[in-house]
Amino acid sequence: MMKILLTALGFCLLTQMQAQPDRWQQRVKYTMNIDMNVQTNQFQGKQKLEYWNNSSDTLTRVFYHLYFNAFQPGSMMDNRSLRQGNIKRGSTPDWDPRVRDRIQNLKPDEIGYQKILSLTMNGVAQPYKVDETILEVKLTKPILPKSKVVFDMVFEAQVPFQIRRSGRDNPTTKVRYSMSQWYPKMCEYDYEGWHPTPYVGREFYGVWGDFDVSISIDSKYILGGTGYLQNANQIGYGYEDEGVKVKKPLGGKLTWHFVAPNVHDFMWAADPDFIHKKLKARNDLTFHLLYKTTNATAVSWEKILTDADKALPFIEKTFGAYPYKQFSFVHGGDGGMEYPMATLLSGPGAWLHEWLHNWYYGMLGTNEGEYPWMDEGFTSYAEDRVQAFLDNASGFPYEGSYRSYYALVKSGKEEPLTTHADHYNTNYAYSIASYSKGDIFLAQLGYITGDAVRDKILLEYYRLWRFKHPNISDFIRVAEKVSDMKLDWYKEYWVSSTKTIDYGIDSLWEAGGKTNIRLSDIGLMPMPLDVMITFKDGAKEMHYIPMNLMYGAKPVEDPSVSRKVYEPWKWTSPYYTIQTDRKFADIAVVEIDPSQRMADVERKNNKLELKW
Repeated sequence: MMKILLTALGFCLLTQMQAQPDRWQQRVKYTMNIDMNVQTNQFQGKQKLEYWNNSSDTLTRVFYHLYFNAFQPGSMMDNRSLRQGNIKRGSTPDWDPRVRDRIQNLKPDEIGYQKILSLTMNGVAQPYKVDETILEVKLTKPILPKSKVVFDMVFEAQVPFQIRRSGRDNPTTKVRYSMSQWYPKMCEYDYEGWHPTPYVGREFYGVWGDFDVSISIDSKYILGGTGYLQNANQIGYGYEDEGVKVKKPLGGKLTWHFVAPNVHDFMWAADPDFIHKKLKARNDLTFHLLYKTTNATAVSWEKILTDADKALPFIEKTFGAYPYKQFSFVHGGDGGMEYPMATLLSGPGAWLHEWLHNWYYGMLGTNEGEYPWMDEGFTSYAEDRVQAFLDNASGFPYEGSYRSYYALVKSGKEEPLTTHADHYNTNYAYSIASYSKGDIFLAQLGYITGDAVRDKILLEYYRLWRFKHPNISDFIRVAEKVSDMKLDWYKEYWVSSTKTIDYGIDSLWEAGGKTNIRLSDIGLMPMPLDVMITFKDGAKEMHYIPMNLMYGAKPVEDPSVSRKVYEPWKWTSPYYTIQTDRKFADIAVVEIDPSQRMADVERKNNKLELKW
């Protein structure tokens, strides 16, 4: 009997454990010492990397990213950009205008590189091979499950002329150094195995851990980026504690010492003319702003701090808490680009989008190569909502994304969201899919589950999957549990296919004093339907038809309008008829999806206005 009870208890505990999203994560700790020469734009680096193999797998090799090596003529990034230049949308080349053919024309002192001078594991030299932006290390001794090793590396690097994201001397921003993707970075190993993704175009994926970074650089330079400055009272430049008289060390260089806990990357930027402003958002959070007055005014830049302070409570209430003690808005890069605790901005306009990345890129950290839309799209959705809050706007904030998506469908260039970020045939299709169609995924989810339920889904997703690299199936399971609906069909249609939604009003007729309205499903993606009937006397009725694959129904969203719920529409049926008790002559307007959250590609047949 005892054995049976113990077995039952063990089964229950196992079931509970399996129900928790407790996917293992590898872990890293970087300690780096960097010596930057601002005359040659080269630096020497020493890196100690503590690596925890928390998987159940034995690792016989490891991989590092060497991102700077992409900025050399003939690289994969160069070749792909040249190829995209031969693809035209009208007369416009499909290439990224920041890249174009510029890598092809870099001079020896303008290219980027990261060269490994030595590499050991636990003190033993390791054989390695460089394949452009990937370093493969075949280990002399395997890394066993649940064990830790220490890699020591000596490397040197040259900062490329600003082409894409990282680099020096951007002619537009005039910022000297935008130091992103600047160090040899361990590739992610997860439940799918290694991810040694070459740096071809876009998106990143990294291992969470702790960074301890010391940067020695000309003492005239001011730095900002990821992490907490440990020696602020020796550095100054506005970082020092209030009332402290800064005593800088003697010599022509300063060493800036940063630490950053529980992040998966580290970015910094440097310029002798940075203006540094800060704002204390609360006792445990300070916003930093570093900018140069070039094309944008100081007022435009400094408005970022006040807007961020205003937006933060709304953001945390809607998307989850920000867990770090600082965030830095830093002038640099070539557009807008997100990093943990910081963003690079070529101008003040993109600050909100890049800041909000710290929730989906920074804390949830999906594999951006495989799921770029879960990063860019979810961030675009958050940006739309927060911008509406800042503007005190009451309209539909996602209209731009819907228009872009409809244009992509019409172009015939759409590819499924399952396409890897680097493997889209066109940059145009990637951009609209990742940003706009990803944005619509959440806006339209609100149509399916109800906006209030969707908002609960987002907070629960953040709570359960923060710092765990979730994928789309993980998100869908959270959504199903919160909504009490089946939603796998939504993933299959919206993410895995390019099938589109198109419903229409087919016909109306009166019988027995009641009016019948026949609806048609013209598209290939099924959806639940809201149908609003407005009568000549101003009265309204909502007619709600669930879709059979949902196995559920959304709650009433507007209690001021009466709602009639129908049996589910089976997705194989081309027609469905609803009925109102009022006469045909009483009807003024029939409209499918009056909220316009459903991405119906042909809205002309969604609304019928009766002109009596």
